[in-house]
Amino acid sequence: MPRLELNPNFTDPDAFYAALTELHRERSEAESERINARLILLLANHIGDQQVLEEALTIAGQATHDTAKQTA
Repeated sequence: MPRLELNPNFTDPDAFYAALTELHRERSEAESERINARLILLLANHIGDQQVLEEALTIAGQATHDTAKQTA
């Protein structure tokens, strides 16, 4: 059963971050949200494995929940 890769797996994380930042530059909040949604769906399609995607959703949801608790 495939598992979500949690160890660093980028060939060039700084280049990806720069490209992502540039993609959002001078975009409205609504445009950025649409870009993020499309990116998520494109990457989810690439991954393709429902169990891996559900694991990613769980971890992402926990991180959001943990952050909200820390700021409260």
